Amino acid sequence: MVKIVVDNMLGNLARWLRVLGYDTVYSRKMQDSDILEIAIRENRVIITRDRGLHRRAVKKNLKSIYISPGLTDVVDILTLVAKSLNLAIRFDKGNTRCPLCNAKLDVVPKAQIASLVPPEVLNKYDIFWYCAKCHKAYWQGNHWKTINDAIEIIKSKLNTNSLGKNNY
Repeated sequence: MVKIVVDNMLGNLARWLRVLGYDTVYSRKMQDSDILEIAIRENRVIITRDRGLHRRAVKKNLKSIYISPGLTDVVDILTLVAKSLNLAIRFDKGNTRCPLCNAKLDVVPKAQIASLVPPEVLNKYDIFWYCAKCHKAYWQGNHWKTINDAIEIIKSKLNTNSLGKNNY
């Protein structure tokens, strides 16, 4: 499976990739040198909005995807990344990561996270995930329709090849 490191201008992309199950290193505090070092040490693909960082990565024979500053919609960015890396865009409840820290999430019974979520959430939802690293609980709340809609749009764009090279 592909491993990724994302520059500090693409935090939203990092969260999406993590939710989709992709091991994605991201920190607002990382410098270009940190990103290059991580990519080399851990064999990660760099995704960046920084043209200079992209050029340095390519010179070092690292896989790097440059995201143009004009490309702002996360659906279009994810479509470009999925095409470039041949990524499957789907949510797998057994293979998802913490959007905050990148640790693998575990599907857990309600009883395990009862103290972490409001009672109304506990009563409304049946599937919960827990991050053992940052001790946060997750569930498919109201935002889930937006996530599913975005996934379907991306899949549609990938299947119809509606995003050509001239769009970026």
